[in-house]
Amino acid sequence: MKQLHKQSTSFRKDEEMPFSQTPPYSPKSLKHPRSLPRSLNYILKEQRLLFILVGILIGSTFFIFQPSFSLLSPSDPRGRISAGERDSVVRYRDRTDFSNNYANHAAGGTYNKFANGVGRVPVGIGSKRKRIVVTGGAGFVGSHLVDKLVARGDDVIVIDNFFTGRKENVVHLFGNPRFELIRHDVVEPILLEVDQIYHLACPASPVHYKYNPVKTIISSHCTNVMGTLNMLGLAKRIGARFLLTSTSEVYGDPLEHPQKETYWGHVNPIGVRSCYDEGKRTAETLAMDYHRGAGVEVRIARIFNTYGPRMCLDDGRVVSNFVSQAIRKQPMTVYGDGKQTRSFQFVSDLVDGLVALMEGEHVGPFNLGNPGEFTMLELAEVVKETIDPSASIEFKPNTADDPHKRKPDISKAKDLLNWEPKISLRDGLPRMVDDFRNRILNEDEGKGNK
Repeated sequence: MKQLHKQSTSFRKDEEMPFSQTPPYSPKSLKHPRSLPRSLNYILKEQRLLFILVGILIGSTFFIFQPSFSLLSPSDPRGRISAGERDSVVRYRDRTDFSNNYANHAAGGTYNKFANGVGRVPVGIGSKRKRIVVTGGAGFVGSHLVDKLVARGDDVIVIDNFFTGRKENVVHLFGNPRFELIRHDVVEPILLEVDQIYHLACPASPVHYKYNPVKTIISSHCTNVMGTLNMLGLAKRIGARFLLTSTSEVYGDPLEHPQKETYWGHVNPIGVRSCYDEGKRTAETLAMDYHRGAGVEVRIARIFNTYGPRMCLDDGRVVSNFVSQAIRKQPMTVYGDGKQTRSFQFVSDLVDGLVALMEGEHVGPFNLGNPGEFTMLELAEVVKETIDPSASIEFKPNTADDPHKRKPDISKAKDLLNWEPKISLRDGLPRMVDDFRNRILNEDEGKGNK
C-alpha cells in the first residue's frame, strides 16, 4: 500500500509541475549550405583525388616505358645495355641458324643463340621455344634427336619404358632444365602439353622382335598400334604436330629398286618379320587416317639402315654385329652368300632429316637413308679396314624373308626438304667403332676379363 501511495504521489507531482519548467525543445541548428557538392567535397577533404591522380600517373608511366623494360638485361642490376646488345636481343633467329649452332656446339664450339640473326621483330618478341615430346627418346636414334633439340633451345620430354633404350644414352642431360625423362609405356595413355611429338617408340632390331614372336606381336605390334593411337589422340587433343618414324621394312623384299615412296611394297604378312613390318604399315595407316579425318598435322619418315654411337652392342643389325665381332676378335657372321645389298646412313644425317621433316610443310612419307649401296661382303671389308685387317668372315644360312636389295630413292627429300646425307660409311664408321670399343672394354672389365 505504501508503494502504491508513493507511486501515486509521484505521479501527481509530475502532473502538477508547471509547463514552464519543462526543458524547451530546440531543433538541431541547420548547417550552412556548402558551396561544392557533398561527394566532391568529401574527395577533396580526404585526399582521395590525390591518390587517384598518382595511380593514373604510375599506370601511364608503366605502359609508356614498358618496351624499354623488356630490353633490360636480368643479369645487370643497373639495367644498362649497349646499343649493340639491344640489336642482338631483337634479332630474329630462323631455323637454319639453329642447325648451324647445333653443328658448332657438337664440334665443341660455343652455342650462340643470337648468332647470324636475320631480320627484325618488334621489341619484346622473340622466337618461341618449343615444348617437344620424344617417345623412345632413350634409344639409339631418339637420344641423338634429343641432343639436337635440347642444344637448339627447346624443352624436351623423353618417354621411354627402357625395353631397348638405355639411361646411359641420356644421362649427360640429367640436371639440364630443358630436359625431362618419364619412364612410361606409350601403350598406356599419357597427358602432356606439347607443340610437337616425335614418335620413335618401338623395338626395331631383329633380335628383339624375333626372340619371342607371339610376345612381339603383343608388344611391338601393340606399341605400333596402341602406342601410335595414344600419341595421335594426344596430338589431336592439344593440336600438336606428330611425326611417325616408320621404316624401310614396309617395302618388304622389294620388287622395285631403288625404292620410291610411291611403291606399295612386297611384304609377307605371315613371315617371321611380319610382326614388325605389318605393325609399321598399320601405324602409317593410322597416321594418315587421323590426318585426313581429324585434321592432325602428320609427318611420316621411312628410315633406312642407320648406324652410329649408342647402338645396342648385340641387336642383330649387320653393322653392329660386324663391329662387335671384329672388336672381340670373333669371326664376322655373313648370312647367305653375302650379296644382299643395304644402304647405311650415319645417325646425325638421319636426325637432320627428321627435324627438317617436322619443321617442313609436307606430310610424306619420305625416304630417309643414304643411297650408297653396299653388299654384305663389301661392308665386312670396310669394317676390317677400320678395325682389324686380319678379321675373318664366317658364312651361315640366310634368314627367312631377308630382303635381297634395299636402297632408297631420296629425290623427294632432296626436292621438298632440302635434305640429303653428308657422311659416308668410311667417315662415319670410325666414330661408331670408338664408342663400341669403349663400351665393350668396360663390359669386359666388369666381367673380370682384362
